[in-house]
Amino acid sequence: MREATKGILAMVATCTVWGLSGIYYKLLDHIPPIEILAHRTLWSCIFFTLVLLIQGRISVLGQALGARRSVLLIGFAALMISTNWFVFITSIQIGKAVEASLGYYIFPLVAVLLGAIAFRERLGKTQLFAVSLAATAVITLTIGLGVPPWIALVLASSFGLYGLVKKGLSVGPVVSVTAEVMLLSPIALVVLWWFHADGHGAFGTNWHDSLLLAFSGILTATPLVMFSYATKRITLATVGLVQYLNPSLQFLVATVLFREVFSVWHAIAFGMIWTALAIYTAASLRQDRASRREIIKS
Repeated sequence: MREATKGILAMVATCTVWGLSGIYYKLLDHIPPIEILAHRTLWSCIFFTLVLLIQGRISVLGQALGARRSVLLIGFAALMISTNWFVFITSIQIGKAVEASLGYYIFPLVAVLLGAIAFRERLGKTQLFAVSLAATAVITLTIGLGVPPWIALVLASSFGLYGLVKKGLSVGPVVSVTAEVMLLSPIALVVLWWFHADGHGAFGTNWHDSLLLAFSGILTATPLVMFSYATKRITLATVGLVQYLNPSLQFLVATVLFREVFSVWHAIAFGMIWTALAIYTAASLRQDRASRREIIKS
């Protein structure tokens, strides 16, 4: 099997796990989101540390946390990804999975905007129009519902800022994620200690909840490892294209399985977002093909 094909299959598997993860967290909707997040952090830390030990790369982790600038960047990344995880888990519990899927649809366009602001990456007219159309969709939904789609905005911006910080790190994704959850682990331990001291800790009360909480670490870590594997074997344009599978599955889970309300205002906003993504993706694919032709010519 060709490396590119392996990369695409890994990316599809990654986005499928992410897209269907709402079903998993719905099984834990009787447990407070902050407690689930604490378990997700700790079990992820254990899993990633084991991966690095098996790979013989645990020393790289010390290098990543050895410099002050690196620690600050990893710390900010940890804050952004934990915020993203917490808001997503909360959205499932309070019946806002549709809005969560909107956030991950918006994310690619937010990332483009952040790139333009932080790295002065020039936006073409088509890309600028796509970002403007996405902004108009958010404004339209705000007017229609009478309140901004905060969950979508927080998910998109936190994941966008997370990606922005990761660009400034020299270490690989597995090492950086391990460092992130390692920095978060002391806070997670305090949270879990507080829940158990109060007599309301879910872990250990029954085997069903205990297994689900422990497995959340594998559910978090495995897609990230597969994502790292995929990005090394396929183009960023392909990564971006396949990544839309994630919010699409989230949207289907929310509307078909969870039976969440999908109003006319949602339909208008989602229609605008899907149009913006189609325009942006088409422009990105054209740029990718043009870049390849230039490389071949040179």
